[in-house]
Amino acid sequence: MRIKEIQNLIKFVAKSGASEVTIEMEKLKLTIKTGSNQTVQETVPVIQPLAITQPQPVQPEEPQDSALPEEDSKYVTITSPIIGTFYRKPSPDKPAFVEMGDSISEGSVLCVIEAMKLFNEIESEVSGKIVKVLVEDSTPVEFDQPLFLIDPS
Repeated sequence: MRIKEIQNLIKFVAKSGASEVTIEMEKLKLTIKTGSNQTVQETVPVIQPLAITQPQPVQPEEPQDSALPEEDSKYVTITSPIIGTFYRKPSPDKPAFVEMGDSISEGSVLCVIEAMKLFNEIESEVSGKIVKVLVEDSTPVEFDQPLFLIDPS
């Protein structure tokens, strides 16, 4: 089972209202539980074992520049495709993937989101310049939460 299939399954379970779904395959057992005691369990070999986190809703920072909201329409917003923990760096001792003001091309890695012990690289959908990073490093993010504003011009 590929990560995209798992991500789509998580989205489906969250929207369906089911309280628990378990899938067992040859090398994979996946249990998704919803409700106040959300847990996700997976038994499969993992390259980088980490603790499972419990994402909490995070509100994006309000733009500090008063001119920014008026110009928002010309910016492309990159949103989170999954629920997980947002990381700006590939590892704690490495520099951030991108900084405000950086020029990027389509397919450039902007950040990683850790979900179910897997690190998912989030790539830019457009070429342009990073206008704003909307989420703090190492914080939980929700599905479809804005992460970056990019000026495609």
